[in-house]
Amino acid sequence: MNAKAELFVDSRCELGEGPFWHPLLGRLFWFDILNQTLLSADADGHLVDRFTFKQPASAAGIIDKETLAIATAGALLRFDLASDTSSVIVPLEEDVPGNRTNDGRVNPAGGFWIGTMSRCGGQDVGAGAVYQYRAGELVTVLDDITIPNSICFSPDGRTAYFADTTTDTIRKCTIDPATGLPTGEWSDFASTEGLGSPDGSVVDSEGFLWNARWNGSCVVRHAPNGSVERIVELPVSRVTCPAFGGDDLQTLYITSAREGMTPEELEREPLAGSVFAIRVDVPGQPEALLKL
Repeated sequence: MNAKAELFVDSRCELGEGPFWHPLLGRLFWFDILNQTLLSADADGHLVDRFTFKQPASAAGIIDKETLAIATAGALLRFDLASDTSSVIVPLEEDVPGNRTNDGRVNPAGGFWIGTMSRCGGQDVGAGAVYQYRAGELVTVLDDITIPNSICFSPDGRTAYFADTTTDTIRKCTIDPATGLPTGEWSDFASTEGLGSPDGSVVDSEGFLWNARWNGSCVVRHAPNGSVERIVELPVSRVTCPAFGGDDLQTLYITSAREGMTPEELEREPLAGSVFAIRVDVPGQPEALLKL
């Protein structure tokens, strides 16, 4: 079953990423990593917020109605939406100025998994890692990572998913639902070969994984056994991350990028970097709250 997502916000971000629905505000938030910006829009697609940070920012966890935890290069920040002010929760690779954050998501245990990578992208193989911040503690989950993506979790909080984009493979492992940390070995979940490379992912309420495909012009819904259940097509090639939102969590929002595209490619894809949306027949999961 194939369907097509439609334009939601004509944002044309350089590197749109990290979308999440804030249920307490009824807004979609997402990042333009390379422009160090956090944006938000209401359910009608009207822009509400535009916040700029001192470093590239890529992912967020919800603390409460007015406060987010923002993963930025060098630190995890506590950010107040009302005052546009931030403070450091914990340093994050502050001794590696050549790195920045990338994909991230909070698991049902309240642990924020945050991926890091080189600012030079895939040229610096193994420069990144994945960390969990939870209850005042920062723990390394994975190291020797090149481009961390596809961080998401099953509804019962017992399975984590992850992809190093350079491998064209989404992996999974068992995690402790109480701590959010791995308890088993990583194993292959699904290959993305032939349909682009794995970028961001989110898991719906039925336990199916929706994965954005960089250079694949689509989002693929994988069943819990890894098989392809459906494909959502987009009019842009560099698809970066999906998120469920709306009052019923049955709108799938999808970010995209225009980073590195040639003038000819941009002419063919004028909406590259924008946010797209499609109504789906299964709700997502509400974003878990960060445990400080």
